[in-house]
Amino acid sequence: MKGADYPILPDPDAPRLTRAVTGTDQTGAEIEIRVVEERPLTIFLNSQEIVTSMTIGDYPEYLALGFLRNQGMLRDDDVVTGIDYDEDIETVVVRTVRETSYEEKVQKKTRTSGCAVGTVFGDMMEGLEGLELPQTELRTSWLYALARQINMTPSLYLKAGAIHGTVLCQGDQPLLYMEDVGRHNAVDKIAGFMFRHDVPAADKILYTTGRLTSEMVIKTAMMGIPALASRSGFTAWGVEIARQVGLTLIGRMRGQRFVCLSGEDRLVRDVDPASVPAEDQKTRRKGASE
Repeated sequence: MKGADYPILPDPDAPRLTRAVTGTDQTGAEIEIRVVEERPLTIFLNSQEIVTSMTIGDYPEYLALGFLRNQGMLRDDDVVTGIDYDEDIETVVVRTVRETSYEEKVQKKTRTSGCAVGTVFGDMMEGLEGLELPQTELRTSWLYALARQINMTPSLYLKAGAIHGTVLCQGDQPLLYMEDVGRHNAVDKIAGFMFRHDVPAADKILYTTGRLTSEMVIKTAMMGIPALASRSGFTAWGVEIARQVGLTLIGRMRGQRFVCLSGEDRLVRDVDPASVPAEDQKTRRKGASE
């Protein structure tokens, strides 16, 4: 995959993803704006109902695969025989050769701090035992280049707001861009794409617009990606887990600035921050609309 090609991009003009709503502004004048749609998606693994997630509804097959993979319910060697999506009843059924049963695991649900309320399962930390991520270098020149390219990409966020984006990157090239009302869903869509198309993780970077919480760090680690970067901040548990598994963690990326709280020894500072232009919101919006 080449970054310039962007195999999958957000589609701000997809009619199913946003809706026009009429309201009034601060002066009392009537206005019409686009707002993001939000709908339930129920995920089954074979005959068992696993979870119902609130999502914008695009790429449901990737979301289902990625969620199951990040929860440890799909193994690396699992053979998926079918993914059936029924738009009318908002359901995805993932079928595998291996017989599966996760009754006990499903009972251990934990509601997370993610937007739209994320769900993980209570034994997810067990999947991190003994996990050591590849000790891959991360160049600051890549971070600055990625931030600029991603900020200039057309997105649902720029059209309607109330949404998070996550981007799979390699070096200084963005490869795959997903959005959803919850950042956990956007990550799961990328995980599903990687699982479905056998995309290697050891040389990748995950970029997100959302907070670097424990859930985000765990999902990134479970995907085998060694670096996670965000425009937003951190939680203490997210930092602790990142240090435990050897994940390079970069947050508060705005213009020339960022903070590294895990993996400093793998960070290659190969560009002078003073040479990086400050972030300009007007430029970002103009570039994204062209």
